[in-house]
Amino acid sequence: MNGRRWLALVAAVALSAAACGDGDPAPDRPAERAAPAGPEVRLSRLWAMPDPGGAGRIVDADGREVRLRGVNVNALAEYWAGHPDFPTVFPLAEGDPDAIAGLGFNAVRLLLSWSRVEPEPGEYDEGYLDEVAAVVERFAEVGVYTILDLHQDAWGPTLAAPDGTTCPEGTTPALGWDGAPGWATLDGGASRCASGGTRELSPAVLAAWNAFFADAAGPGGVGIQRRYVDMLAHVAGTFAGEDAVAGIDLMNEPGALGAESTAALSRLYERALPAIRAAEEEAGGDGQRHLVLFEPPGLWSSVGSGAPPRFAVDDGVVYAPHLYTGGFVGGDITAQAFETAVAEARGFGGAPVLSGEWGSGPERAGPEGDGYFVDHQDLQDEYGVSATLWTWRESCGDPHKIQAFRDGEVPEVWGLFDVDCRTNEVRGQREALAGDLRRGWVRVAPGRLERVEWDADAGRLAAAGVEGEEGQGLLAWLPCRSPADTGEPRVDGLRDVTVVDAPGGGCLLQAEATAAGWSLEVVA
Repeated sequence: MNGRRWLALVAAVALSAAACGDGDPAPDRPAERAAPAGPEVRLSRLWAMPDPGGAGRIVDADGREVRLRGVNVNALAEYWAGHPDFPTVFPLAEGDPDAIAGLGFNAVRLLLSWSRVEPEPGEYDEGYLDEVAAVVERFAEVGVYTILDLHQDAWGPTLAAPDGTTCPEGTTPALGWDGAPGWATLDGGASRCASGGTRELSPAVLAAWNAFFADAAGPGGVGIQRRYVDMLAHVAGTFAGEDAVAGIDLMNEPGALGAESTAALSRLYERALPAIRAAEEEAGGDGQRHLVLFEPPGLWSSVGSGAPPRFAVDDGVVYAPHLYTGGFVGGDITAQAFETAVAEARGFGGAPVLSGEWGSGPERAGPEGDGYFVDHQDLQDEYGVSATLWTWRESCGDPHKIQAFRDGEVPEVWGLFDVDCRTNEVRGQREALAGDLRRGWVRVAPGRLERVEWDADAGRLAAAGVEGEEGQGLLAWLPCRSPADTGEPRVDGLRDVTVVDAPGGGCLLQAEATAAGWSLEVVA
């Protein structure tokens, strides 16, 4: 029996709606203002519902559409250490799960490192996976799902140029990053000078990726890709019984450059998916599958498109490009980026879309900003895309900041927290950014969520759905101070409307469907 099955017993306030009532449908009635307690709910196993002709959905065991909105957490990642004094990550603080729930989020994308899961060939660090399980439990207690993200950037932490490296003109000494363990890094002694400073263009990084896609033999004569697939299967089997785990992201921003390596990426996915399913079945029996997220090549957001070639998928996959359009260059997020993502997902049977990363510099948030964060979330609502922001709390010792230090600058971190990069001290949460992220939205919808709109100026949430079944629950989050502060909801096709306090802050609005079509409007 899986030792982590105790998570299945977690009864956390969040993502399932109130229990179905018996008898004839009651007439629609106004919200109850003084509900004595939160809903008795749990985190339900999630599934994918593909739609070859439209946009796929994530659904729960009751067939209700589930949207996931949240943030990346890198507290358990293993990065290359490039600063003599600053750690590469901050640990997960005691109050972080409540604070994340208090933004209205119901998901985190938790970064895991292959180098920590499998520090030696074929040897898995169960202590590390216990740490992961403990974090999953902490988030489950406040109703937040965890996506396990096998993260990498520029292959791994061991490909930094040695101190004193002199590089030809037009190249710079490569930094180290995160991902693969040293024993899996077959770079053939290639140069560690990155062309134009672009980490993916270091010859050593390119050589390591080529060896991986070719499944070159590593320690013990076993192919490096085979080791990776086995590692994914081990993680999947370990967490097979955990409903609080929404899914597994197979590989962050894979380094596939060009048609040949992009085709090889599809072959990796086609190899990994059945291995994961077999491990889940062996560990937990039928019905224990998690969502499996697969990404296009890492430069997707830079070039605007580029799904890997079609591979054999099942109905549990989610397409997960990173919708950073405009984020790095101060430009706009565009509807075209979302249209491209949804269109590419149709090539995989109409899989749902979840943007595992999105974001921009924090100066773009709040009244003094240009609306990037608000516009992005409006488009998430419009196109039915789930998403997790980059990032929660970033240390100044993160490799993303090291080049600025080398250039004699004091970097600025991204994320929800302002950090003084002269000392690496956290100044506090960025309230302007948090304010842009707190918005009314529907987490769980009877049937299919057809429309959801948030008017921040008016504090008004409007939503509508179709294909609902009588008794199916609805759950929405509102950025209110208390249930008593919400206006009288206007509903059609819904009954038993209640508003209660949400974990960490804000309010949860619950209701039950009485008809296939339903609508809701409420002011928080």
